[in-house]
Amino acid sequence: MSRRAQDDTGAVTSLPERAERVVSLVPSLTESIAATAPGLLVGATDWCTHPAKLDVTRIKGTKNPDIERIIALRPDVVLANVEENRAPDVEALRAAGVPVWVTVIRTVDEALTSLRRMLTEACGLPVPTWLEDAERVWAALPEPEHRRTAVIPIWRRPWMVIGRDTFAGDVLARLGVDNAYAAHTERYPKIPLERLLAVAPDLVVLPDEPYAFGHADGPECFPGLRTALVSGRDLTWYGPSLVDAPARLTALLGDPA
Repeated sequence: MSRRAQDDTGAVTSLPERAERVVSLVPSLTESIAATAPGLLVGATDWCTHPAKLDVTRIKGTKNPDIERIIALRPDVVLANVEENRAPDVEALRAAGVPVWVTVIRTVDEALTSLRRMLTEACGLPVPTWLEDAERVWAALPEPEHRRTAVIPIWRRPWMVIGRDTFAGDVLARLGVDNAYAAHTERYPKIPLERLLAVAPDLVVLPDEPYAFGHADGPECFPGLRTALVSGRDLTWYGPSLVDAPARLTALLGDPA
């Protein structure tokens, strides 16, 4: 028996009562399904690295999925994200009769709500313990006593930073770190290094993805500024990592005093 449900974009999709074959086009969503009902996954992108040793058919990347291979997997639903995946790919799958559930996630609250809806409404699963734990952890975060400004590069050559309306920006804001480019017109603007230095932020946050910033690659470009090397998974992934991300990030961001 099938049912109709509305995804985060408002698109109505026909779905079975409980999915038995799921393809995920987003690493965070892949991990979320694997942690909840691993037997459902039949396909995932080459970038889906969690959990380790995930044994499913790989369907290339988030921006260039192999549409024919996905169709051949006969999924009950394909999980996508409005930012991570391209609209033409979603449209091609739907035109082939493949149900696609698209998530919209730009804040922590949106992540928690969207994941709950995706798991229960798109896949027909019960709410997992890890999601309930994540909801409790983020709801219990105290209001930061001190606030800091930060620049958050995500690429170099050219330098790109996190701009407006991003999940990562909201994660940091909840931990007392305000994005210096939160009001920029672009979500991921290209900003020359000299302009980043001129901002003189309290902190430069350097994640290890999508660009793999590390101890010898990144901090040396910001002399005199405090830098924090953090896990990109903690900063930008929405899924089981949400449970421990606040504690791990807080430890790496350091004392605001």
